This record gives sequence, structure tokens and C-alpha cells, in this order.
Amino acid sequence: MEPNSAARGVPNVEVIEVEADAREATSAVVPTQTFEAFWSAHREPLSRALALTLGDSHFAAEAVDEALARAFQRWTQVGQLDSPAGWVYRVGLNWSRSVVRRALRPPPSWMLSGSVTPNDRYEPTIDAALAALPVSQRSVVVCRLLLGLSEAQTATALNIRPGTVKSRLSRAVDDLSVSLSHLDPSLEAKETEQ
Repeated sequence: MEPNSAARGVPNVEVIEVEADAREATSAVVPTQTFEAFWSAHREPLSRALALTLGDSHFAAEAVDEALARAFQRWTQVGQLDSPAGWVYRVGLNWSRSVVRRALRPPPSWMLSGSVTPNDRYEPTIDAALAALPVSQRSVVVCRLLLGLSEAQTATALNIRPGTVKSRLSRAVDDLSVSLSHLDPSLEAKETEQ
């Protein structure tokens, strides 16, 4: 029997094992450290963003934890994205939709009544105004204004076109300005003058 030979087209097993060990050593150290920093910086904002989108802070926490677990498993790829936070947001949103679709739990209150249960962290009026928006618009508002993603990052995160991001955000801002006009004292002054 002949030993493995690169000349015969059979790879050298020792070289492959050494390369695999080097990749494992690199991926085990560096991504874990950068993921920990990402987790520390983004878990709370992502949880708030999904809570605003879903209208249920407990369900949002589950969605964020699931999305972060998936990000950790794929951190070498996810960490290289333009917006890892957008990827986590999208995965959390998709996971929550799939849970509701499969009826593994009762749907969140916003799906049944269109209203959000007030959360201590947010003003109930703003929650109610956001809950009145369609989920498609609410997701764009959360990505752009709460998470601070660019139009391109939001489009990638939600798997829509940048033009769709612009139009949904414009409609949502118009609707929110009407719903929340009572919170802007300058608008009240203008109304009394007229």
C-alpha cells in the first residue's frame, strides 16, 4: 500500500488536521471576545427595540436571547456584517413571528388588540402610538430611530429595498406626528393662535 500522496490527488491528512486545529484555535478565541463586547453593548437596546416592535417585553427578551444565541453560533460571519445589530434584530423578529405562527404560545397582546401593555421604561402614549402602526412600519421606525441603523442597514436587516425603508418611515413619521402632536407644546401654541 502506498502512503497518501499529494501527487496522486490524495490530500495529506496531517496538513488538513493542522489547518483545522489552527482555524478552531483562532475561531474559539477572537470571536468569543468580540461577541462578548457586542453582547454587552447591544443586548439592552435590541431588547428595547424588539419590545417596541412586538409590544411584549418578555417575548422580546426571549426573541433577543434566541437571536443572540444564533449570532454567537455564527459570530465569525455575523461579526463581519455591516450591521450585526440589524442581523440580530431581524433574526429576533423572524423568530417571534415563527413562534406566533406555530402557535407555540398565545399571540402577544398587540396582535390581538393592537395595543401595547404599558412598560415602565416607555411612556404609554408613545407605546400606544407605535402599536397603532402596522408592524412593517413599526420595524422600520425601530431600526432607523431606536437602533440608529442607516437606510441600507435597515433594508438589509428587514430584507426590503432602501426605497421601501424611506416610504415606510415617511408614512410612519406622518402617522406618529398626528398621534403624538399633543406632546409637542409648539404645536399646541400654533393651534390656539389659529
